[in-house]
Amino acid sequence: MDAHVKQLVEEIYPDHPELAADVMNVVERHRAAVAAHRDGFADSAGAFPLSADDAILISYGDSFRGPDAPPLRYLYRFLDELCEDTVSGVHILPFSPYSSDDGFSVIDYREIDPALGTWDDVEAIAAEFRLMADLVLNHCSAQGPWFQAFLNGAAPYDTYFITADPNTDLSMVVRPRALPLLTEFETARGTEHVWTTFSADQVDLNWESPPVLLDMLDVFLSYLGHGAQIVRLDAIAYLWKEIGHSCIHHPNTHRIVKLFRRAMELVDPASILITETNVPHAENISYFGDGDEAHMVYNFPLPPLLLDAVLRSDTTHLQSWAAGLEDPGPQASFFNFCASHDGIGLLPTHGILDDVEREAMIATVQERGGRISYKATADGKIPYEMNVNYLSAITDPALPAGQRAETFLAGQAVMLALAGVPGIYVHSLIGSENWQEGVAQTGANRTINREKLEFAALEEELAAGDTLRPLVFEGYKTLLRARAGVAAFHPKSPQQVVPGDQRLFVLLRGPFVDPAAESAALAEEGEESGGVAAENSVPRIPISADPGAPEAVLAIHNLSADVVEFRDRKDKYPWPEEGVLRDLISEDIVYPTSEGALFSIELEPYEVLWLKF
Repeated sequence: MDAHVKQLVEEIYPDHPELAADVMNVVERHRAAVAAHRDGFADSAGAFPLSADDAILISYGDSFRGPDAPPLRYLYRFLDELCEDTVSGVHILPFSPYSSDDGFSVIDYREIDPALGTWDDVEAIAAEFRLMADLVLNHCSAQGPWFQAFLNGAAPYDTYFITADPNTDLSMVVRPRALPLLTEFETARGTEHVWTTFSADQVDLNWESPPVLLDMLDVFLSYLGHGAQIVRLDAIAYLWKEIGHSCIHHPNTHRIVKLFRRAMELVDPASILITETNVPHAENISYFGDGDEAHMVYNFPLPPLLLDAVLRSDTTHLQSWAAGLEDPGPQASFFNFCASHDGIGLLPTHGILDDVEREAMIATVQERGGRISYKATADGKIPYEMNVNYLSAITDPALPAGQRAETFLAGQAVMLALAGVPGIYVHSLIGSENWQEGVAQTGANRTINREKLEFAALEEELAAGDTLRPLVFEGYKTLLRARAGVAAFHPKSPQQVVPGDQRLFVLLRGPFVDPAAESAALAEEGEESGGVAAENSVPRIPISADPGAPEAVLAIHNLSADVVEFRDRKDKYPWPEEGVLRDLISEDIVYPTSEGALFSIELEPYEVLWLKF
């Protein structure tokens, strides 16, 4: 018996002392299956298992289609043939049979949707790429066998779902949607009102029931057995329900995350748990726990703050937020992303953007074809999410393709340069735009960024030369190749925001060398800095005497249509004697202008420089 498992199970289910042994039986059953998929991936030996070589593509299993094979094989072809070693892994969004919400209303967790392919197709991808699987554990489909058995009163499924008297005061429950919380169903016991947080077809699982825990833990660990190295816990914040509680971030929800983390460690210590909680930043990072919950959390403020920075050519909020990010610990990292299958969340901007700035961003997104989704609160409906393709949102559609690609890629470069693991939505990588036809077909706002593409037609478009798709695709791959293998871009490499001109977003990525020496050097700057040190004050990274030490990278991003000059002091960096730097993206030598103790570099509109010392 694992002591940690025993403690957690007893805290969550105090009335079921036998449950810890049942949990361990599930864990033991999966050890051998997981071991069979471990070849080819090095053991992490307790360190964070991803590196600067890692970038994760986010895609539906049927993002690509064709006449000769199921969609999962076309996804494999896209990764293997077109991505050319630029991404190391893929997050395949829910791949089980489903009844609605593009996969997030799961009918059978243990099967692959036959419209996508088979487990063999999933395992073929996992054999060559780090596979992230999606576990939709808050709810399942009302059309699925579990809920149908519940309606018929069959044990143990009569305990799998949550019912409530519709007269119960549930006003304190935090809602992610502007939809009814309870849905009426006819059961063998009569009319009952079932808890449905997200939609009438997505019935919430009752995690107070031990069989639910055992079933979902078995599904979770089975994904590892099929080759997944990363498992995403979808909508985890709403998991545990209790009348009288807000039902978001419940203490038992955090304990369930800890329990799944511990089970994962026992089965495959090099695997990674990631939580998806689209909530304000402080709540989001609570899922790191004390190093005992998620290995990664989504960096939800990044998409809207980056969009705001580009739309206003003002990185002030982005700089301030990024400067406040703290290292989540030696075995944890942020999962950085700009776009996803959903939309651009607005809740993470509260407390960072003011109402005027947020409304201006919403208005621009609507002008560019985006839709707005709302959630219910005690004060009424509020904007929850902007449903829009990220390229369509961040670039002016009237501009030439080349300018649009440069603008978009400058923003994506910020995401790739930040400390953490980059997640790249497939439609960002291939330069897609708003899919209005899809919204017309489904009536769902989120369909705008969920287009399904014919693989052969996509290949032709990507070979077209100077149109928007190939310009974005080739530019994106250039950025990914530039960061791969660079120690300064390791997820755990320190980052320091270099404040300055509001049109620039500047990061120093690299190791801290001697904090005491850094403080002493800053104190000595005094009046000789001419004001530059006061404006651009960051800890120094002195030249290390160790020739094997990782090198620093100065990542400068011009997020404006202006020519902008970056100026700073040389002695704040490991300045080379020859006074020249190398740009990792273009592989060109850069010759900064030297002005005594200062240097300056001029950047063209939307130019990005990743300068290696």
